[in-house]
Amino acid sequence: MMQNRIKTKFEELKFLKKKALVTFLTSGDPNQKVSLKILEIFKEKKVDLIEIGFPFSDPMADGPTIQRSSQRAINSGSNLHTTFKLVEEFRKNEKKIPIVLMGYFNPIFQYGLEPFFKKCKQAGVDGIIVVDLPPEESSYIDKFTLKYEIFNIRLLTPTTENFRLKKILRNTKGFLYYISVMGITGTKKPSIVSIERSIKKIRKISDLPVCVGFGITNKNQIRNINKISDGCVVGSAIIKYIEDFFNGKYTEKKMLSEISEFLDKLQN
Repeated sequence: MMQNRIKTKFEELKFLKKKALVTFLTSGDPNQKVSLKILEIFKEKKVDLIEIGFPFSDPMADGPTIQRSSQRAINSGSNLHTTFKLVEEFRKNEKKIPIVLMGYFNPIFQYGLEPFFKKCKQAGVDGIIVVDLPPEESSYIDKFTLKYEIFNIRLLTPTTENFRLKKILRNTKGFLYYISVMGITGTKKPSIVSIERSIKKIRKISDLPVCVGFGITNKNQIRNINKISDGCVVGSAIIKYIEDFFNGKYTEKKMLSEISEFLDKLQN
């Protein structure tokens, strides 16, 4: 059996002494055709991992930017079925970049637990972040994540205590997603001092890579955070370009160009 792409990617980055750039988009925002074009830009810019959010009507952990993106996606007819089609289409020409689906438990439950994880494997998904499924409820999906080799990636926050962290780590694989600020996505700037303190605490208990997300918008932040983390997640900053396109500020071509240039600035 082929090793999970997430594990392979972090082993490669460790060998190269590099840090991960993780990018996010919402499947079907504003439609699947545009989503595929943005995925192709991620591929062209050699991002390390891709998170794809599947839309949900009540994304309570997300800030206004990603909430609106989820609503645009729902209005375009996007759901888990179309999200899997998007991944399959992308996988026709891209076999190496790990893909993580991020979303909420209700759509997965409605899809059917085993059918969902089986389809993840078939489509080329490597990991899943279920925002509202705490470790106490993890038994719903544990046997399926193991059976289909889909890594269950967990969120940690500045308030996660050691006893809680140990519980979370029991069924976590791939990497840990550290939420750098209290609250919702894309609304505050992270504190480097707070991140460093938390990551030091995490590293005493776990050797899993730690990627930092929420509120990351520029290269300077990434450079500082990467001194203490294994990578950064950029989401709302990318979604904002899509929203501006949807609202008529950019043509599609200009929006794609802006995202491309933004990723260049983050990496160079």
